[in-house]
Amino acid sequence: MTSTNQTFLSAPLARRRSVAVNVGGVVVGGDAPIVVQSMTNTDTADADATVAQIAALARAGSELVRITVDRDEAAAAVPHIKERLLRLGLDVPLIGDFHYIGHKLLADHPACAEALDKYRINPGNVGFKTKKDKQFGQIIDTAMRHDKPVRIGVNWGSLDQELLTHLMDENQSNGSPLTAQEVMREAICQSGLLSARRAEEMGMGKDKIILSAKVSQVQDLIGVYVDLAQRCDYALHLGLTEAGMGTKGIVASSASMGILLQQGIGDTIRISLTPEPGGDRTREVQVSQELLQTMGFRSFVPIVAACPGCGRTTSTVFQELAQDIQNHIRDSMPVWREQYPGVETLNVAVMGCIVNGPGESKHADIGISLPGTGETPAAPVFIDGERAVTLRGPGIAEDFKKLVLDYIEKRYGNGQSAALTETQEIDVA
Repeated sequence: MTSTNQTFLSAPLARRRSVAVNVGGVVVGGDAPIVVQSMTNTDTADADATVAQIAALARAGSELVRITVDRDEAAAAVPHIKERLLRLGLDVPLIGDFHYIGHKLLADHPACAEALDKYRINPGNVGFKTKKDKQFGQIIDTAMRHDKPVRIGVNWGSLDQELLTHLMDENQSNGSPLTAQEVMREAICQSGLLSARRAEEMGMGKDKIILSAKVSQVQDLIGVYVDLAQRCDYALHLGLTEAGMGTKGIVASSASMGILLQQGIGDTIRISLTPEPGGDRTREVQVSQELLQTMGFRSFVPIVAACPGCGRTTSTVFQELAQDIQNHIRDSMPVWREQYPGVETLNVAVMGCIVNGPGESKHADIGISLPGTGETPAAPVFIDGERAVTLRGPGIAEDFKKLVLDYIEKRYGNGQSAALTETQEIDVA
């Protein structure tokens, strides 16, 4: 029985209405789907390494890629990086990440300013004291001259100290003072909003402005973005900064952003993961896609449902088969997106015993129920809800993979399928 003080959402709340921003042909906000983005960790001055990593991120599904522009050598490399990506057939929009001397780099390297599709500005370190407004204004002026959007990205680790001190002092004189954490959240919101309004005062339209407010704690991120979403209609970039490594970073990012997305908040996301030594940077793209897909917002790759295993499933066959199919699907998606339009909506089930196996398999587009401990060594395969074939023998895994590929060709391709559509048995013993 449900308690009267509990509310359960059966579907996400209506998407918060934001002003759409075109970033190099990719629309962020408005009615556009939530956009996945990532960032390189190469030295941008090393064009070879940076092109290779951008290409890997783009092919993995990153729709925007941010690169560090921290010095002259990096700024000089940007147009060459863009040209080389275009020669590879990759027209992924590039975002320049500027801190401290962004105004100077953009002025000294106009080819860089033109090659980038968006500039990321941190109002906490764009300049200090009397130089802050001037240098911020120079970047906004450059963006408007080149017709580029900006992301005004506040980060709690480099928050405008003058603003924070002012709000702290103001809070102390208040009869009901806020906590230090609440003041910090307010400072983050105000920093972004004041900077955005300053850009508008200079003539930049709302359709050129994206806001972000990065913190490293889950509850702070939720609180800041809920507040920010209520106070403006700028497009919002979600991301938990310094999220961490491995499962910690994945869980923290997914927990915080999942709550915000469920409330209709967020137009583009990045899951910032500290890579393992020598790890694959594309992992954060995969996690972003999985978050959006499991929540039902977008489809990127076919879903492979697999049971967790129990005492009935002592065999590792179903685990190996699920992993094999999932890896094959992800590796094949760059080609399949072009060859098989719509294949990202495919559902595959790989189940380990007869308890839930047949039922789960019937609900998938194509599914297999492998035999568990002590069960008859037969594996029924269900296609579009109907039992189509029973596989037997040591080649079950390979036979099922062939059926999956054949199903994809039949449903999404132009070729003729050789899939089995009548109940029969294959005995490869």
